[in-house]
Amino acid sequence: MRRGLAALGLGDRASTVALADVSLGQHVPPSERMIKNRRALLTSYWTCASFAGLAFLAGCASTPSTTQKSTGWIKDEVADSYVFGYPLVLMGVARDAAVGTEPGRAPLNTLRHAQALPPIGAANPMQPSLDTLDSTGWLDVGSEPVIIALPDSRGRYVDARVLDMWTNVVWSTSDQFATRAAGIKAQAIAFVGPGWQGDLPKNVKRVDVPTRNAWVSVRIQSNGTRDLTAVRKLQRAIRVAPLSVYAGDVRSASIAPPRINADAAGASGTPAAQVAALDANGFFNRLAQALADNPPEPADPHALKILSDLGVTPGEPAKLPAASDAIATGLADGHERVVTPPSNLLSGNGWSWFGDGVGNYGPDYALRAYAAYAQPGIGTKDDEVRAVVTQDSDGHALNGANRYVIHFAPNQLPPVRGFWSITAYTKEGALGESAPARIAVGDRNGVRRNRDGSLDVTVSSTRGRSGNWLPAPRADLQLVLRLYAPKPQAADGTWQPPAVVRQ
Repeated sequence: MRRGLAALGLGDRASTVALADVSLGQHVPPSERMIKNRRALLTSYWTCASFAGLAFLAGCASTPSTTQKSTGWIKDEVADSYVFGYPLVLMGVARDAAVGTEPGRAPLNTLRHAQALPPIGAANPMQPSLDTLDSTGWLDVGSEPVIIALPDSRGRYVDARVLDMWTNVVWSTSDQFATRAAGIKAQAIAFVGPGWQGDLPKNVKRVDVPTRNAWVSVRIQSNGTRDLTAVRKLQRAIRVAPLSVYAGDVRSASIAPPRINADAAGASGTPAAQVAALDANGFFNRLAQALADNPPEPADPHALKILSDLGVTPGEPAKLPAASDAIATGLADGHERVVTPPSNLLSGNGWSWFGDGVGNYGPDYALRAYAAYAQPGIGTKDDEVRAVVTQDSDGHALNGANRYVIHFAPNQLPPVRGFWSITAYTKEGALGESAPARIAVGDRNGVRRNRDGSLDVTVSSTRGRSGNWLPAPRADLQLVLRLYAPKPQAADGTWQPPAVVRQ
């Protein structure tokens, strides 16, 4: 029961309310149940007892002091707060790794343009795309708005999005056209931080950002190495500038560099690996530091009260309780919950993917944390659907030494307004070492259909007679099916990718 409730972001504290629903024989949809549980929890908290993990404390007459509580509450609150704060800490680590003047980095309010396929350099993301050339950067909207001007893509697919520091998508190009294959038109968007008042230039769209920092990604479709010149031309036409610079004021406000936590100095590995390596003090110090400029979205005073119970106050060093065993156990539980797929993930035929809630999570902290861990920077269901599979139809791990077939029936082809592709990676999410493994198979690069309109993709480390051959690492692997500008049925569960069948 605890794990199921934890997957909804509630943990053990929802068990009393959830069991009440069951005992009455009522069917309550998960979203409604979650809202009901949270309201009940808030009521019980403010009226009779401090938050104590699994149960209300006896008496209910006064709020007991910390010294009167058992260490059980510490373990539970550490785990819950880890899940709650994980996306913010991860985004902060990712920002610190990407911002700077060193090779492979870019200053705040500028973009770093990938120049080759696949991406190269130490900052490679997991599961790098072979379909687009990416331009990414970090915004600081604390002093003044930052304007991003995008050029007319002249029919070329472009996916642009901006995420706040809690990984919610505050803006994307997904809602601008009935078909993404038609590209985007020239436009300028001003990203405005909390509390800013002023006038924007004519024809500049305002988008409010609830956090001081934000992450921007612009992905431009590439049709292989021969197409890179055209993509780079579009990249150079993208402009990112603070309002004062955009408007021609040479007295632009100076932007202070982000505050780097000492625990992150000299860290190596992916941002997720760096966060996983933090001890409790390191994690909660980073969380407290980030909270000062990036308040929770949506606002959650209950979560902040729990953090306060643990000695975590925005902008101040964390002062965790002197209960090392309970803290260590809670941290380990938080780690496990972040990497465990939540129950509202979509799945079918061995594949798993995010559905309607992705990109705008509300209080679904478990889904938000897992999405940040598994697919950093993921957009909404209208931006992209990314399905992942690691096992064949018999439940065995995929391995490139074998040969597999993915059979799409005529009415089962990926439903997209843009395009789709399948890429093979190592089980860790990296591209294979050999050159042939750096190939994606999809509808934009000449896949062949069968006479009845169906389509077969063959996956193996060695070439076969099939024209739709997807090269794979000769080791355990994972497959990623990307749907760019997906249709609604890709995210509501009415469509599923076909099984991966070993031959």
